[in-house]
Amino acid sequence: MDAYDWIDSALATIHKANWYRSVKTMSSPGPTAVLNGQEVINFASNDYLGLAGDSRLAEAAIAAINTWGTGSTGSRLLSGHRTIHEQLEDALASWKQTEAAIVYSSGYLANIGTITALVSGRDLILADAYNHASLKNGARLSGATIHEFGHANVAELRSLLETHRSHYRRCLLVTDSVFSMDGDLCPLPELIALAEAYNCMLLIDEAHGTGVLGATTGAGCVEHFGCRDAELIQMGTLSKALGSLGGYVAGSAKLIDYLRNRSTSWIYTTGLSPADTAAALAAVEIIREGNELRSQLWQRVTQLKQALTQQLETDDHHSEMQLLPSESPILCVQMPTPNAVLTASQQLLDQGIFAPAIRPPTVPTSRIRISVMATHQPEQIDQLIFALSEIAQCR
Repeated sequence: MDAYDWIDSALATIHKANWYRSVKTMSSPGPTAVLNGQEVINFASNDYLGLAGDSRLAEAAIAAINTWGTGSTGSRLLSGHRTIHEQLEDALASWKQTEAAIVYSSGYLANIGTITALVSGRDLILADAYNHASLKNGARLSGATIHEFGHANVAELRSLLETHRSHYRRCLLVTDSVFSMDGDLCPLPELIALAEAYNCMLLIDEAHGTGVLGATTGAGCVEHFGCRDAELIQMGTLSKALGSLGGYVAGSAKLIDYLRNRSTSWIYTTGLSPADTAAALAAVEIIREGNELRSQLWQRVTQLKQALTQQLETDDHHSEMQLLPSESPILCVQMPTPNAVLTASQQLLDQGIFAPAIRPPTVPTSRIRISVMATHQPEQIDQLIFALSEIAQCR
């Protein structure tokens, strides 16, 4: 027998369950793109502010390449880092109103490296059941005891703390700020109160909140809830609203100093490229300068959300298609089965709209996931609304 024969049967099982996935070729990250040769309106991008195609980021990246080259060539501790790395970390700390920040080569590495550095076998992790895979995997790799609480269920979290906290050395509470496959927000003020009451650390993943939430500077969910005075571990990415690549952690100076010495996914990974670093720095500066892009984004979100709410509430088949609660640019239309959502996604694509089908095991229920961008035009939003209405009427 071939040692790899099992892969065929595993793939067959994935196909049978309608869980099979394959990548698609996309021409650009903008509001319109060419997908596998077809021109589409793109509702699948996390480029919420449209900065991934902004000329100011491109110019900053090119200038960085001309100054520092294309790569960082090694670990920042081993090979040294560029002044632009320090500039980005200082800008992130200032924006987040924390003492310091550290930049990783991806958000996934930031979560794995931070969690495994903070807790180990003698410790406890309490985590929201809907957390991103990077948070879940970081928790497993840490060796700590893990208990998940129901999504945003503060009462269940309190019960777990009462039962388990006293038996462990350290406790880390872990949550997304914006849940990427649902669009809703974590109950941050309540989580902070519990962390303080039970002597816990609290890590909040701002991947989908940074640049989007926060009325004044767009710094994220922490600003949105007015919780900047709380002692938190704020993780986020540079690859979504900031239009670049990488991840970061912002917090106290002692926390960041500790991560530089104990976070293996930072210590043993080549530093972020100069181009990505410069593009992210330019994005931070643009977002902090004004809220025009953010304001335009929320206008588009409101337009779509109001129309979908009205449409699905009045439709005879609304029980089969439901708009999930959301306080972000991520809007999800839930459908009853993986097959139904795959069919709906293909029907949208037939009308020139790319909105992906998200299915188990990624999420507990199947849904069309819609990501709104500031650069979408009102008529593009209208086209999506019309297409979804036709799909609802056919069900």
